[in-house]
Amino acid sequence: MWTYHPDLLATPVPRYTSFPTAAEFGDMDARDMEEALARVAPDAALSLYLHIPYCHEICWYCGCNTGAANRTTRVTAYLQRLGEEVELVAQRLGGRGRIGRIAFGGGSPNALAPAQFATLLEKVRAAFACPDASVSVELDPRRFEPEWDAVFAAARVERASLGVQTFSPALQASIGRIQPTGVIADVTARLRAAGVRSLNFDLMYGLPGQDVALLIDTIDTALEMAPDRLAVFGYAHVPHLIPRQRRIDATALPDAALRFRQAEAAHERLVGAGWQPVGFDHFAQARDDLAAAARRGARRGNFQGFTDDPAEVLIGLGVSAISMFPGALIQNEKNAGRYHLRIANGKLAAARGIRRGATDRRRGAAIEQLLCRGSADLAALPDLATVRARLEPFAARGLIGWSDTRLMLLEGATPYARAIAATIDPYRQHSATRFSSAV
Repeated sequence: MWTYHPDLLATPVPRYTSFPTAAEFGDMDARDMEEALARVAPDAALSLYLHIPYCHEICWYCGCNTGAANRTTRVTAYLQRLGEEVELVAQRLGGRGRIGRIAFGGGSPNALAPAQFATLLEKVRAAFACPDASVSVELDPRRFEPEWDAVFAAARVERASLGVQTFSPALQASIGRIQPTGVIADVTARLRAAGVRSLNFDLMYGLPGQDVALLIDTIDTALEMAPDRLAVFGYAHVPHLIPRQRRIDATALPDAALRFRQAEAAHERLVGAGWQPVGFDHFAQARDDLAAAARRGARRGNFQGFTDDPAEVLIGLGVSAISMFPGALIQNEKNAGRYHLRIANGKLAAARGIRRGATDRRRGAAIEQLLCRGSADLAALPDLATVRARLEPFAARGLIGWSDTRLMLLEGATPYARAIAATIDPYRQHSATRFSSAV
């Protein structure tokens, strides 16, 4: 049993998919991106992320940068610009780096027509000379028609992630995402037949009207379909930032104590079924690459969540996509019109970001190690004494321990991991208004 300490979870905190977080981004431009690409070493391990900002149906809970794929001309024009950006970035790299992974996210990459996806992937592989790079795709199972099967098989897609959220029809109606269980089961079977070897389901707790029993029902249904990974995210209700969430009945949302118990119940159910925790809200079957990476201390975190990807450089392509370099985080223009204009004029689309000095890199490494491995040596932090003082409330509850300058998460600390990590983050000592519940 986890012990609930509401005072330790009262402050909203980031998910720490990067450090510094996007809340700290300021103005950047194409010159910053040019400089970052020029610094990529010839033998650097690289990954690519392509953002498809469209969905056939917009779910009310979703915080992604996406819009309705209701006009063929809009999607076609975007793919034209995205293809041009692929060529621009590949030219700037000049053959430096080795692309090991290509990830498609959104939105819903299957908002594209199957032939459009195949053409885009072919362009990427040719431009970056990476015919053997591993491919992963996020999917909306409601619109994964049979025509996709042959495309995925031919493209050698190895990893796929399905947005499931909940199998409860009532909860689906409350968040604007109706998808019968049979649809998920059918898509799962077809993805396996097409060669997908690592399959993830995204599930959610903290939904309006949800209780522990409904959450466990969904987890048990998911387990029957035998995915390789499960992410069980807490719903982040921030309608002041995401207007579409105003359609969700806020009065029906579970309170903080119930959210905590739901997260605990999910953890207990999955660990009891033999799944390996690979992060507070991520789990993997022992056979999966992510579980293996966790066992050997090689699990990492980036904008796609917890990963076994060893690449130090992630290049984001498409509107709002974020690139991660050792010395900088750089985000493309969020506004589709401005994105189109920049690429059409032969310029890279970088608009925001932040440079990462040595201290930020040390802090980021410590946060990543804490969240991914459960411990981190904080000796290199210039404000270690201050961080220790911030951590006293967690130490007093028996959630952390120290071995000289090494901070360790103790038993029962799992739900407090992000709040503990936030003590290392000096930006969070001034504002937390842009983030959601710590659990």
